Formats: sequence, structure tokens, C-alpha cells
Amino acid sequence: VQLVESGGGLVQPGGSLRLSCVASGFAFSNYVVSWYRQAPGKERGLVAEIRSDGGRTTYADSVKGRFTASRDNAKRTVYLQMNSLKPEDTAVYYCNARRATVLKEYDYWGQGTQVTVSS
Repeated sequence: VQLVESGGGLVQPGGSLRLSCVASGFAFSNYVVSWYRQAPGKERGLVAEIRSDGGRTTYADSVKGRFTASRDNAKRTVYLQMNSLKPEDTAVYYCNARRATVLKEYDYWGQGTQVTVSS
């Protein structure tokens, strides 16, 4: 099982980045996928969550209107388009996939990708 994030980097305030997360080793299309972020000295928090069929996406209030999450089940990939970036968006961004069945809960994490917003 793997989740591999990419696309992070250094960007100026007001700029854009697109993160990707490629999944392997599990039935990706059956899982809720999410983006989380963790800034230095802060707890990891939810940024966006996409239902397994891609029909509904929820966002943290701090990113609404600026970030767009999407998924392509055929490519086993989830994306996070980040626009109008602010210094407070600086964090390590993590991809998460989870699924709950009657018998078991599945919860997978990627290794994270660093996003730094600075002039």
C-alpha cells in the first residue's frame, strides 16, 4: 500500500501550486480521500475531503474559494489545486485514504510534501 504525494515547493504569496497523490496497492475507488496539512508547532488538520465517488467535496473554512480538490479514480490519483496562496498555507501536506467496513477500518497516509509560501 502506498500513497505518494508530489508537487510541493516554494511559491510567492498569491501564487498557485497543484499537489498530486498517486495510490497503489488497494482499491482506491472505494476509499474516501483527503488532504491534511501540518504547520510547524501545530496539529495536523483537514484541508479537503472527497467522497469515494467524487460526488461531494468538503473544505476547511480557511481554504474555501482558494483550493480545489479532485480525484481521478481511473488514474488512482487525487489532486489539490491551490490558488491565491498565503504565508499561513505553509505546511507539510499529506494525502489520506480511509475506508470503514463492518469488520475493519483502513487508514493510509502518504509521506507528505512541503509547501512553503514566502516572498
